[in-house]
Amino acid sequence: MKKVFLTLSALSLFVLPAYATKGLRENAQDSNFRTERTANREGIVKVKSPYTVSETAQRFESLTTEKGLKIIAKVDHTAGAKSVNQQLRPTQLIIFGNPAVGTPLMQCNQTLAIDLPQKALIWEDQQGQVWLGYNSPQYLSESHQLTGCGEQSLQKLNNTLTLLTQQATQ
Repeated sequence: MKKVFLTLSALSLFVLPAYATKGLRENAQDSNFRTERTANREGIVKVKSPYTVSETAQRFESLTTEKGLKIIAKVDHTAGAKSVNQQLRPTQLIIFGNPAVGTPLMQCNQTLAIDLPQKALIWEDQQGQVWLGYNSPQYLSESHQLTGCGEQSLQKLNNTLTLLTQQATQ
């Protein structure tokens, strides 16, 4: 009897939680699961774009430099996949920032440096919809425990990202 009880206990600890969270994991991978202009559980804000990936990226880049931000790097993940004879739907990453905004945040907690400079990801999903996504400043604040520090810089970052995203996708 004791052996049966231990077996059932083990099943409830390992099998049932995996089974119960299966739908959550599947939905988290489904790009339609996340709502427009809201941060998902991973802290990514995503916005639909009516343009192609390259047009959206170009619009975002132009607006970014107009606002005085520095483009640090551009990564064409699709070209990278092609270079190793693999396929990937259009996917581009733009790394950009402003040390005047990022430095005070990193002074609050240097681990934030792993997430700065900020990144914008532009990709086409399985249905052909183009998205522009970025890390939510609120999520970064929570994950790096910036409570009581850097509020002005976070607000400035949030306002800038919202404006850039809205203008690039309209």
